[in-house]
Amino acid sequence: MKSPLLSLPGAVPAEGVDEGVAAHYGDLFREQRALADGTGFVDLSHRGVLAVTGDDRLSWLHLLLTQHVSDLPAGQATEALILSANGHIEHALYLVDDGTTVWAHVEPGSQEALIAYLESMKFFYRVEVADRTADTALVHLPAGSIAQAPASAVVRETPYGRDLFLPREELEAFAAQAGPAAGILAHEALRVEQHRPRLGFETDHRTIPHELGWIGTAVHLQKGCYRGQETVARVQNLGKPPRRLVFLHLDGSEVHLPPNGAEIRLADDGPDGRKIGFVTTSVRHHELGPVALALVKRNVPVDARLMAEETAAAQETVVEP
Repeated sequence: MKSPLLSLPGAVPAEGVDEGVAAHYGDLFREQRALADGTGFVDLSHRGVLAVTGDDRLSWLHLLLTQHVSDLPAGQATEALILSANGHIEHALYLVDDGTTVWAHVEPGSQEALIAYLESMKFFYRVEVADRTADTALVHLPAGSIAQAPASAVVRETPYGRDLFLPREELEAFAAQAGPAAGILAHEALRVEQHRPRLGFETDHRTIPHELGWIGTAVHLQKGCYRGQETVARVQNLGKPPRRLVFLHLDGSEVHLPPNGAEIRLADDGPDGRKIGFVTTSVRHHELGPVALALVKRNVPVDARLMAEETAAAQETVVEP
């Protein structure tokens, strides 16, 4: 869904999964600094929005999600996953309950498959699931922002800022008073700095929650009865995940950033060495320079020098080996 904010001065459309909103508005680093300083906003109106209503909404979602939500207080933000039977990550939901409705935003284009799964699991529960993407736009205000949320918005407040579920017809009016606008690339740069995984970027078809550090934030270990729980319990109690998320400082002399999927090898093994991981998201950060998130094999030494394709990389631990 194309955002009307692409008509703002300097807007350059994003590509790929983030198509429909602005990649930037002409000055990527200025936009990053504004968000880091708690000013401006990010148009995330391309993301999918779901609403779950009904008296059983929380108890029903509790049975399906990795997070403990049966007693979720109104206004409290949380996040949760839906796993396959083998414990692989299929969906990531960013939730808040407003007292009558659970609102969730999800990756662009993923809402149809998610709703189909949720509809198949309704049984006798008193719940209704609706795709609200067409009439509800997501806007992000960074941590420290003093911008006022409209009375019509549902607010999901986290340590990283506030997500506003805003009536789509109010998006342009809100942008006019909440500026300056920052593009999705600035938002992504701060996400990488904060070591936060994103579905479809840090995940592939076999990713499990332990690999990305989603235990605790999106997976509650003191609950059961959800699909894939056996894998989570087994890794938690008996073993280690096969891979781990790392943060990479990339050689700043390189012109091009290694793309998603770029193979990682040990620097000492040379260009013909075996693949030990891959880049998931790479960005240019206003203070840190070129950095990335990556998945590497668990047994890669934490002090090993790495190569992301032809780019030298030094790693910081995100998930302990």
